[in-house]
Amino acid sequence: MAPPKKNTEALTVRLERDLIGLIDEARRREGDIPTRPEMIRRILDAWSNNAVYGAE
Repeated sequence: MAPPKKNTEALTVRLERDLIGLIDEARRREGDIPTRPEMIRRILDAWSNNAVYGAE
């Protein structure tokens, strides 16, 4: 998934190193090893879909 180009806004956050480590572990489990920003987008996309459609 390429970064969105329209209707977006840059967001800068500081995260604890332990959380960054978890993000990096998740990246390594992906077939394409996405960048950190892309992995965070994927995590947020999965979370938002779950929030809308509920866990089943």
